[in-house]
Amino acid sequence: MEEQPPKPTLKPLNWIGSSKESLDAFPGPARREAGYALYLAQIGTKAIKAKPLRGFGGAGVLEVVADYDGNAFRAVYTVKFAKAVFVLHAFQKKSKKGITTPQAVIDLIKRRLKIAAAENRRLYGSDKP
Repeated sequence: MEEQPPKPTLKPLNWIGSSKESLDAFPGPARREAGYALYLAQIGTKAIKAKPLRGFGGAGVLEVVADYDGNAFRAVYTVKFAKAVFVLHAFQKKSKKGITTPQAVIDLIKRRLKIAAAENRRLYGSDKP
């Protein structure tokens, strides 16, 4: 009998604010693509389409863009904490002004990152990477 490789350890996935409801509202293909990227983050790897979000100092905050039917759907999450992945925001990009994320969205993500740090301390006793 052939030995099966061990299953990867799955970090908990924590949702901040309305991120779960927003991602659930994505059309099926976009939701599956974002969901798979989150699964990969949970097992400690990165989706090909996941890129560091500019303005957050490195690769601790990532964004995955799922294109569907001419629309761009984005899920933003952090892998900054050792014991969990936090989903910070999920939205459909509606701006026609290039690929830049609107400042109001960046500000929301920054606020939710602070909430994630507090939740991480509360749930896991640490805010260390």
